[in-house]
Amino acid sequence: MTVDGNVEMPGRGLPAERFGRGVRDVTCGYGGGVTMTVGHGSVATPGALAGLDLAHSRFGRAPWHEVVTPAVETARAGFPLGRASHHYLEYTHQTVFGVDLDSRAALHRGDGTLLDVGDIVKVEGLADTLELIASEGASVFYTGDLARCIAADMAANDGIMTFDDLASYQAVIRPALPVRVGDWELDTNPTPAVGGVVLAAMLALLDDRPRGAWQADDIVHLINVQRAVLAHRRERLDLASDRTEEAERLLELASRRDLARLNTAPNTVHISVVDEHGAACAVTSSAGYGSGVMAPGTGLWLNNCLGEQELNRHGLHRSPPGERLLSNMAPTVGRTANGAVLAAGSPGADRITTALAQVLAGIANGGLTLAEAIDHPRVHVRNAATSDARVDFEADLDLPPVDLPTQSYPAQSMYFGGVSVAKREVDGTLCAAGDPRRTAAVAVSEP
Repeated sequence: MTVDGNVEMPGRGLPAERFGRGVRDVTCGYGGGVTMTVGHGSVATPGALAGLDLAHSRFGRAPWHEVVTPAVETARAGFPLGRASHHYLEYTHQTVFGVDLDSRAALHRGDGTLLDVGDIVKVEGLADTLELIASEGASVFYTGDLARCIAADMAANDGIMTFDDLASYQAVIRPALPVRVGDWELDTNPTPAVGGVVLAAMLALLDDRPRGAWQADDIVHLINVQRAVLAHRRERLDLASDRTEEAERLLELASRRDLARLNTAPNTVHISVVDEHGAACAVTSSAGYGSGVMAPGTGLWLNNCLGEQELNRHGLHRSPPGERLLSNMAPTVGRTANGAVLAAGSPGADRITTALAQVLAGIANGGLTLAEAIDHPRVHVRNAATSDARVDFEADLDLPPVDLPTQSYPAQSMYFGGVSVAKREVDGTLCAAGDPRRTAAVAVSEP
């Protein structure tokens, strides 16, 4: 099963003239160049807390307060600025996060310079906000004092998220999307998200590759698969009026290995967990590129999911209020008939699905260890359906000749995602691996 706590289009009850305001476009050099829309008008209705609350109510054993308290303690003491976050902030600390005064204060020294990797970040008000959530529950964010504070700040700055949007938000339980890879029965994120559908199609079209270590012909085939699936997504799936129907069509083509016919057509986090009993949980949450907005006194940075231009192909503020937005996120769990279990996922925008496809195929088809599959050099087809299509690849990959322009990135570049996998072996042994491309942490506790 999947707990859907993805963001929602806000704007309930607002007149037409309120839409399209409160935003600005920012272009920066991150990832080879990206343009994003930020500001109060880029904030979508957050669902992560509602999703976690629903998951806790269904499966949690420890009290809610006990689950949230470690986050309160971390916020109170401060936390070190990670290498991956610092890399992104080098491009955006002024233009995105340096406009809102509370946001600027959290990331900069007194002289206005960006904190260094390892410097302690203390966000004013965040510990008190988390303590309130720990004591009163997630509802305080949606119908309590936090909701009123956030809604008031939105109204004062041309944002379109209202108190009614927060109060109306509901996390949803959906059947997971199944996909078989080698001996593994995987379950991933279903529609209305698109990440799981794209991942499932890629894994099916890889046709049991690699069969051992990645070879040159495997990499060529992988690029062709990415190009076909990502082009289909851009031209059809992202724009479909019925996303579920179009997803079923894509998966049907993928199940027939119909690659020829198919060809015609930095603020995300993930945690993977398995336990000794065989339970597996994969959680991905995203704030987009970040709106740069922090509701006064709360310490809460808000998302810019309405301003992720690649996910809002119909245009800014064009979806009806209450509609779930597109998502690349593809948290995935799986098991084999003999009792092995895994959980996997990644941040990385549109590289989420290509990174996961390469790692899961390496594990399931190639027999690679978790670390070998994650550490292997990656490739990603950018802008697959456009004249600007190109193959991005890590410099330590022995890239065979391809019929697209290529762009080399440093080895283990954070651009190519940050996959984490936790696994329970057949004999009950627990193991895990995190991606060196981003600040990953691994903890294994013996039963």
